Amino acid sequence: MKALKSLVMSGREVLPLIEGGKGISITTGQSSGAWAAAGGIGTFSGVNADSYDEQGRVIPQIYKGKTRKDRHEELIAYGIKGGITQARKAHDIAGGKGRLHMNVLWEMGGAERILHGILEGAKGLIHGVTCGAGMPYRVAEIAAKFGISYYPIVSSARAFRALWLRAYNKYREGLGGVVYEDPWLAGGHNGLSNTEDPKKPEDPMPRVIALRKQMNEYGLDETPIVMAGGVWWISDWEHWLDNPEIGPIAFQFGTRPLLTQESPISDTWKKKLLTLKKGDVFLNKFSPTGFYSSAVNNDFIQNLRERSERQVAYTHEQVGAHTQSFQVGVVGSPVFLTPADVARATAWQAEGFTKILRTPDSTLVFVTPEEGRQILADQTACMGCLSACQFSNWSQNEKGTTGRMPDPRSFCIQKTLQNISHGDDVDHSLMFSGHNAYRFADDPFYANGFIPTVKQLVERIATGY
Repeated sequence: MKALKSLVMSGREVLPLIEGGKGISITTGQSSGAWAAAGGIGTFSGVNADSYDEQGRVIPQIYKGKTRKDRHEELIAYGIKGGITQARKAHDIAGGKGRLHMNVLWEMGGAERILHGILEGAKGLIHGVTCGAGMPYRVAEIAAKFGISYYPIVSSARAFRALWLRAYNKYREGLGGVVYEDPWLAGGHNGLSNTEDPKKPEDPMPRVIALRKQMNEYGLDETPIVMAGGVWWISDWEHWLDNPEIGPIAFQFGTRPLLTQESPISDTWKKKLLTLKKGDVFLNKFSPTGFYSSAVNNDFIQNLRERSERQVAYTHEQVGAHTQSFQVGVVGSPVFLTPADVARATAWQAEGFTKILRTPDSTLVFVTPEEGRQILADQTACMGCLSACQFSNWSQNEKGTTGRMPDPRSFCIQKTLQNISHGDDVDHSLMFSGHNAYRFADDPFYANGFIPTVKQLVERIATGY
């Protein structure tokens, strides 16, 4: 295999190997510091990062505010304190080697305030910020204020063009690289547009070449592109190395760092990763963000799939085939369903799915009474972890609402990600993963359940495998 060439990124020559940031305490200072110490770029998550008490125990993020806005302020305070904590930890472990980046999601609740707060409280410890999940126009301005590099995450040349023309052209010097995150292969939330088919993956190479051509038009020939999503062995990407159509290239790893000794995920989660098969990661659109996301098709995802399948469209008046009257609840006027949907609804109710919930799309969803109570409780407990949430209808605008009905087909993402990151129930929580996770079971590096240190993993990846 061709030798990997180091790149200057965020002001230092480093291995072109980057740890992908994973939110809600999955990529911590422990793992990112170790990655930087190995000569690459470690990335800790600035999304609801953990802080610790004097005994080193995680401080639970418990919300006491009576209103969503009160709880939102608590969430921001937790986020800033946790981010500073993880930055300091990563800095200490890195020992001055590599580079340290922080990952934030532009669509997370209070993103700008949290980003400002962490960078202010951890001055000199963070060398770059990666940011995606939306269109982070202002991240360049914020990075410039603190004298660090910024790395926007995009899934197309078109997205980068929009960012460049609106904002980034004013902060050219701070652009450390552009992360191309493949929307069909990456774990977590994906940047699929309305014109792209989630069931028809595209070859990333032409898309990255298009991105490079766009960057070159702006004089960014030497600015690295970071390939993210679907990267396992560098040998699979050897034809990208020293390729003039690609230009300077680095590779980001999100899934492989989960299975290291420094990774904070539970032993149950690590063992689960070693058993996954091809196709076990499911691209879905249940997220309250409205984005597609990739997660392990466990009981949690299957329950959401089944919930959406128990769904019928309704009208308030007799229209077309909607001729059959159907009572929702014990009071109020009935709605109208098609005869076929009345039969389906009656069958679901006979199976115990007697609680009927309305959706913003004029449909009815049938769940058990217990599940209905839990959905309502989760919606009521919302703390505004997103800039706008389809599940609870929270928005961080002045009104505090999206103006739409809460959507019971979704879920509280904060709750389930906190549960899996601090517990060991990998069956009933959202388990984000890249689509290549099945390769843990096939890769000889992990034979007999071997779990490497971060240093061992980085050294292994640098060999091409």
